[in-house]
Amino acid sequence: MDIKSFIAGAIVFVVPAFVSATNGYFAHGTGIVNRSLAGAGVAFPQDAMASGTNPAGMAFVGNRFDAGLVIFNPHREYSSSSSLANGLGGAFTIGPASQKSGDDIFFIPSFGFNKMITDRDAIGLSVYGNGGLNTTYRGSAGSATFDPDGIGPAPVTTFPGVFGAGTAGADLSQLFFNFSYARKLSDDVSVGISPILAIQSFRSNGLSAFGGFTESFVNSGFTQLPTDLTENGQNYSFGGGLQVGLLVKDLIGSTDVGISYRSRIWMDEFDDYSDLFAENGDFDVPPTLWVGFAAELTKDITLVFDFQKIWYDQVDAIGNDFDRLFNCPALGGTNSEACLGGDDGAGFGWNNVNVYKLGLQWQATENTTWRVGVSHSDQPIDSDQILFNILATAVVEDHITAGFTYKTQHMGEFNFEAMHAFHHSQDGINPLDPTQTIRIKMKQFEVGFGWSKRF
Repeated sequence: MDIKSFIAGAIVFVVPAFVSATNGYFAHGTGIVNRSLAGAGVAFPQDAMASGTNPAGMAFVGNRFDAGLVIFNPHREYSSSSSLANGLGGAFTIGPASQKSGDDIFFIPSFGFNKMITDRDAIGLSVYGNGGLNTTYRGSAGSATFDPDGIGPAPVTTFPGVFGAGTAGADLSQLFFNFSYARKLSDDVSVGISPILAIQSFRSNGLSAFGGFTESFVNSGFTQLPTDLTENGQNYSFGGGLQVGLLVKDLIGSTDVGISYRSRIWMDEFDDYSDLFAENGDFDVPPTLWVGFAAELTKDITLVFDFQKIWYDQVDAIGNDFDRLFNCPALGGTNSEACLGGDDGAGFGWNNVNVYKLGLQWQATENTTWRVGVSHSDQPIDSDQILFNILATAVVEDHITAGFTYKTQHMGEFNFEAMHAFHHSQDGINPLDPTQTIRIKMKQFEVGFGWSKRF
């Protein structure tokens, strides 16, 4: 049995195990070209950003620089219904009735370098934003006010800010450095490995109302409010992991196949937010799998498909259900580790997600290439996990993308991409006031520009 036959059999065996098994806070793609194909490209490397999807692809992209800048515009919003409890009897009723998040323009750079050190061996570096999230709900600080016609905690009281503590929100960003080595085992088969250095930052505001639900408050005998929950500015965390990949050209006719796996990225804790995230501020990056193909339909047209799986439930701060909080002694439970910040602490309750990406590339002329793409992901946030996810309204499911490359004779290649994630909302009951319904909403737009140069 030759190497191609063996690999074909292995992929047929492995893929069905994950097809039944979604984007969340992860970016939909890596680099301008990949983003214009809705992120599809595990079997279709085209630039020095390829290691972010499949490090094996770096053996086929040659010597080149790639740089890009994305202007990202997410629209986030929440709304809350009226409440029969109105904040009485210990109910945690939120307000105001509806609010849009501010700070809706973000700049996301990327950079890649690849060098063929022999005819078969390549080394490279890809630097990119793996993902992130941001919400900023404006609210003035101050005491609660009486409002007989209000909807939040009213008609008894309406507090300033979404959680009663002024401006509320969260900001998470992750920057990855993929140091890659790829080798061609034959003219058609390559393998690659990328040690990854990751840097992430986080801040939160306006969450002091949750101070009574933290492990440190409970363990102090309900006497000392936490200091590492909110309003601590930007906190940084560092860590690393490993990504490996395989790429097979012309496996079935003119169809290429790729597979790549990125391990859990082990990060040190957010010490300044150890009262918010489970396991005393631990916030690792979940493991991810890509499987896909690139089929040459004609000499000038290529169809690309990727399946991506993200295991959000492997990170307690993301995957633990909010309902765990009811085991906290502050809410009548008996397990202090279930409080915010505890080893069993409540989290955002995200599901694992499957993402399906389809792209089409057309080489229109010798100098011009056009691209379009669509993607669909499962919903990471269930209806019973809405309250905390006002901070992280990652409910979009469907993306469309488009882009092009124009190649010049002496000035390299100029790349462009655009993306729209369609509006999606998710409704759910406020677990701390079951008489109130909360809705979170999101849609997204982006445009990206890039420049590439071979050497």
